[in-house]
Amino acid sequence: MPDVGLLLKQWRGTRRLSQLALAAEAAVSIRHLSFVETGRANPSRAMVLKLAEVLDVPLRERNTLLLSAGFAPEYPESALDAPALAAVRDALETILAQQEPFPALVMDRGWDIRHTNSAARRFFAFLQDGRPAGPPGAANVLRRMFHPDGVRPHVTNWPEVAEALVRRARREAIGGVLDERAQRILGEVLDYPDVPAHLRVLDATSPVLPIVPIRYERGGRRFDYFSTVTTLGTPQDVTLQELRIECFFPMNDETREHARELAGPPGG
Repeated sequence: MPDVGLLLKQWRGTRRLSQLALAAEAAVSIRHLSFVETGRANPSRAMVLKLAEVLDVPLRERNTLLLSAGFAPEYPESALDAPALAAVRDALETILAQQEPFPALVMDRGWDIRHTNSAARRFFAFLQDGRPAGPPGAANVLRRMFHPDGVRPHVTNWPEVAEALVRRARREAIGGVLDERAQRILGEVLDYPDVPAHLRVLDATSPVLPIVPIRYERGGRRFDYFSTVTTLGTPQDVTLQELRIECFFPMNDETREHARELAGPPGG
């Protein structure tokens, strides 16, 4: 495992902070911070947590920092179906249900789909009807969008959406750092057939539109959506911090009508 000083230095570089700025924010001496980063001094548990807080290090990586410094992890990582998270599951179900008849889903840090509402299941089943079951592996947003057996054939503005997703995967990762699992998924989907080579070298720091429309078409029906992503506020559990809720919103009356048609009559 890398030395804690090296990891802290890497995070400071990621956050583009000087030693002076970090020392001032964390109320530690710049000399001591320098000694920690070079391995000449061992930080206390409290100091590791304080520096991680100032650097806005994700909870999973804060545990790694603590382990590297010789301390036990601070933050639990619960299974989403654990009894302790029952209230969170209820909240997620409420959010997903509220989005009906439009799609909504919950994904984790690696873009794996953990939960969906009924509208999402209906919509993606409609797109896949008569075609293979879908991309190999776990249900994953990136796989679904990039694999030829996913929804890609029905996305009429796929080049625009694909570029936006790659930028988002590189910029929106928890803590601003793309972890190994997300990196593997991104590398996998960029190797799928007919994915443009330029997507591998996109500049993730360039400005992007806050909303990118996703336009689907199948069987003469068009669905024009944009999506928003929500995270849980101030979580103290690794699993909860890494969850994201994506809700799709219709951009026109045609999409609203088609979504209601897929839902069927009320109570039906």
